[in-house]
Amino acid sequence: MSKGIAYQNKDIEFKFMSETFREKSFEAYGLKLPRIKEVLPTNLPEVSANEKRLDHLFLLEDETVAIVDYEAEDKLANRVKYVNYIARVMERYLKERGELPNLRMIVIYTGDVEKAKGVLESECITLRMEQVFVSRLPEQMIYRRIKHKLEKGEKLTEQELMRMIILPLAVKGKDEKQKRVEKVIKLAKLIADEKEQTFVIAGVLVCSDKFIDREYAKRVRGYLSMTKVFQILEEEKREAILEATLEEKQRTAMRMLYKCMDESLIMEISGLTGDEIEEVRKRLPIAQHQNM
Repeated sequence: MSKGIAYQNKDIEFKFMSETFREKSFEAYGLKLPRIKEVLPTNLPEVSANEKRLDHLFLLEDETVAIVDYEAEDKLANRVKYVNYIARVMERYLKERGELPNLRMIVIYTGDVEKAKGVLESECITLRMEQVFVSRLPEQMIYRRIKHKLEKGEKLTEQELMRMIILPLAVKGKDEKQKRVEKVIKLAKLIADEKEQTFVIAGVLVCSDKFIDREYAKRVRGYLSMTKVFQILEEEKREAILEATLEEKQRTAMRMLYKCMDESLIMEISGLTGDEIEEVRKRLPIAQHQNM
């Protein structure tokens, strides 16, 4: 389902997270769920202008689809938002696959929320949420252990990498989260494995997107863009754009060849060379060749 996604907002981050979240586990957050199989695009149909798209959409190994949202408040409006998300994911699946997915709604609460109702009930619908309260994680102990290991040059476990991503959410208040983001990203730069380092930093940006300073996030993305990992993905992006442009030119030339138009005009309009047009001509049906 994620194949053929157009590169757009946060495209490089999405591609990177798609590759690195694969086979990761929510167990680091206290949820016993199947491992992540794939990261799905979060652009859903009919999102209103004043509404942000959902934070994460994952396909799990048991083929269930997990909607993940990060919240700093427990309020009824959020539950209405989740119902909208669920309806839109269902709409996408029904349109693209002709079937409805088995869905999970996962809410990860920041340190601002210590408890919340996990069920919303009405006569016509029951919404059950699987909740993570980051405030319950031993945040200081986790940070100290990770810092100690990195300063000794030791490799972090998958669980530690996953927990680093949400550590900034464990504190209360936007200002404190900003400070914690900066602290965790500074620590992440000690990770020797560039792919793991980039995973943590990009993950912090994505998971803390609602709570951090835009200018700071811009600077961190500038740092990420200098890593080899992101440069490779950027090159893949450029190649994909060039390939898409070439395919469009070839389709234009094909249509003009079908109409037996003059080759010089085809070259002028499509932007292809004579040799490239000849290659397109070879792909025409035999009957069409005979008419030329």
